[in-house]
Formats: sequence, C-alpha cells, structure tokens
Amino acid sequence: MSTALQNKPPSAFSLHGLGIVCGVTAGIWLGSSEAPTKLVSAGFSPFAITLCMVVGVFTARWTFPTMLKGTSYVFADLASKKHLIVWALLAGCLWAIANTLSVFAIRDVGLAVAFPLWNANSLIGLIWGRFLFGELKGASRSNISKVVVGAIAIVIAAIMLGFSTIHGGAIGKHAISGIAAALGASFMWGTMYIPYRKAYVSGMNPLSFVTAFTIGELGMVLTLTLTLDGGMNSSVFHLLQHPGLLFWLFLGGFVWVVGDLFQQFAAKYLGIGRGIPLSNTNQLWGLAWGALVFGELAKADLFHIMLVIGGSLVMIIGAIAISTAKASGKEKDSADEAVLRECNRYHLNYEEAIMAQSGEEFGSRSEKRRWWDYAIVLAATAVFLYLGIRAAVPPLEVNDAWIVALGAILFGSLVIGGWSLGRRTRFS
Repeated sequence: MSTALQNKPPSAFSLHGLGIVCGVTAGIWLGSSEAPTKLVSAGFSPFAITLCMVVGVFTARWTFPTMLKGTSYVFADLASKKHLIVWALLAGCLWAIANTLSVFAIRDVGLAVAFPLWNANSLIGLIWGRFLFGELKGASRSNISKVVVGAIAIVIAAIMLGFSTIHGGAIGKHAISGIAAALGASFMWGTMYIPYRKAYVSGMNPLSFVTAFTIGELGMVLTLTLTLDGGMNSSVFHLLQHPGLLFWLFLGGFVWVVGDLFQQFAAKYLGIGRGIPLSNTNQLWGLAWGALVFGELAKADLFHIMLVIGGSLVMIIGAIAISTAKASGKEKDSADEAVLRECNRYHLNYEEAIMAQSGEEFGSRSEKRRWWDYAIVLAATAVFLYLGIRAAVPPLEVNDAWIVALGAILFGSLVIGGWSLGRRTRFS
C-alpha cells in the first residue's frame, strides 16, 4: 500500500466510527430542516415552497465546498472524473422527481402516512448497495443481521412515529394514488444513492459531487414547477414578493444542506446500506421539533404517546444495531473489488481510488483560495443577511426553552461532526 497510508498519523476515529458520527449528524440536521418551513404561512403551493427552499440549498451548496476546499480543488476533482458529472446531475434530477412525488403523496394521504412510506428508501439503497457495489458481500451473518434488521427497524419506527401524528383525521380520498406516489418517491430516493456510491467508489470528494448535484437538482425543480404549477402564474412568483417569508425557506435549505453533506460522507465511509438508514433517523428529530417546539402532540392521547415512545426506542435500537456492524476484512475486500471494477471501466488510478476510500488526499491538487471564492462566500452571506434582516416571525406559539435545547444539540453535532471530518480526512 502507498507510503501515504503507512505514514498516516493515528486518529481518534476509525473510518467506521467517522461514518457513524456523520450518519447520526446527518439525521439530526435533516430532521431539523423542516422546522423553519413550519413558520411559512399557508396559501402557497408546495411547488413554490420547494423551489424557494432549493434556491436556498443551491446558495448554501456552493458556499460550503468553497469555504472548505476552494473552487480550484472542486473543479480539478470534477475534471479528473468527468464521467461522474453526469451521474451527479442525474442524482439531482432523481431527488427533484422524488420530491415532486412526495408533494402529491402529502396531498393525498398526508405527511404522517407519506413520510414513513418514502423513508423506506433506505431498504432500496440497501438492495442496490448489495447488488451493484458488493456491500455486505463476505460479511458475517451477525453483521448482515444487524444491518438488515436495523434498517427494517428504522422503517418500522418511522411508520410508528408517522402514525403518532394522526389524531382522528381521515386519510385523503385519493389514498391509492397517494401511497403510490410515496412509494415512487421512496424508489427514486433509494435509486439516487447509486450515483452517490459510484462517485465515492471512484474516489470523488463528496464536496465536489454535491456541487454538480445541486445544478441538476435546481434545474429539475425549476422545470417541474413551471410545468406542473401553472407556468408563469405559479405562486412562486408571489412568494418572491415576501422576503420576510423567504428567509425561513432559505434557512430550511441551509440546514438541509448541512445534513445532506454529512449524509454524503456517511455514504462514502459506511456505504449506502449502513449510512443511509442512519441518516433516516431524521424523522425522530423532525418529530422532536414538531412535538416539543410547536406542540404538535399537545392533544395526543395515551395511544399516540405510546407510539412516539415505542417508535423512538425502536429507531434508536435500529441505529445502534447498524452502528455496531463494523465491516470485516472479507467485506472490505469485496469493496476493493468494486473499486477495481470502476477503475478498469473508466481508466482510473486504482491506488488513488483506494487511498480516497480512507479519506487520503492524493496528488498535488491545490486548495488555494481565489478572489472569486471569497466573492461566492460573501454573496451567499449577503443573501442570508438581507433576508434575515427583513424576516417576519409569524405569530405562532413556540417553546423557547426547547428551541434552545434542540438548537444546542444541532450546534453540538455540527462541531463534533465537523471536527471529526477535519481531523481524520480534512473533509476528503
């Protein structure tokens, strides 16, 4: 193996441990990203809300890679693996289509039913990871059981938590179409992880991948909004006239980007079979914000409270099961075979790709910041400051103490996750 790997200084985290930290952090941030959007008044179409949130995602997505690595690094990484740009754009399009299907699912069966159904994407990802990238191949029966049972437990827990938010309300009359849309979203999101894993098996940095991903994401969301939401009569054009509301959508997009970046690193270091189920614990955190901050379960009866407690425990047990399923030597050999196949298919350097699996930098790729890097960060910051200054807080009852508590958890997870990635891999 390369001397770069042999001389690597000891680290506080193994790659498995790093992946666990990233997966848990992803769940915390992804689950929290829905909280700001709850402050937006009704009256705008879901397409308009999604598009504005994705514009916030686009703004933040270009900012983080620029701050952490610089555009010179990102573009050099993309140029060295041009074939993956198409895959990144495809992943962004798949996300947009899945998100659109989720809009219809929410309309027809409600969020409480739709969310658990599309959270089954972790099982889709597990299947793709096994058959396309050899994940769990060569793993012990114990590890296979932990990963599979853990993923199923998280889906079951998601269903329990979802139904805990139904209090006597009826499911929409278009239940069949709503369930089909939710399952379609699940399949699209589960399939979206194929480009994720393909990129990381080839040695691409997640920060580079998401830079291209967000272009496909924004382009497809814009196309779907203009096509399915009334074209130039879409309510998004009315929403743009309310900067006080836009801030909360941009903030939701910002929080989502942080969670998604950690999800990307979890998928890289754990594989999609382990990393995605961990990040899908986001529903637990989303429910925490809804119940504790916005009082969504204030009128819940004992049955629904027990669903919350039971679902939370089952989800935690599932996450622990996956976290303890550390890959064996045989499974790592199977992963290396997947790397070799990609290298042979696209004429990549095998040693460099293997080094990238361990978070090692290779070559002399520059991370020097250019003047436009600072301009990108300043422009993005200016957008958020402008919207923040003009933000209007809707007259909603919220629990300030729980906002502080959950905000502290959010910030703490970012510090731990960021420190772990920076120390172990320098965000590679």
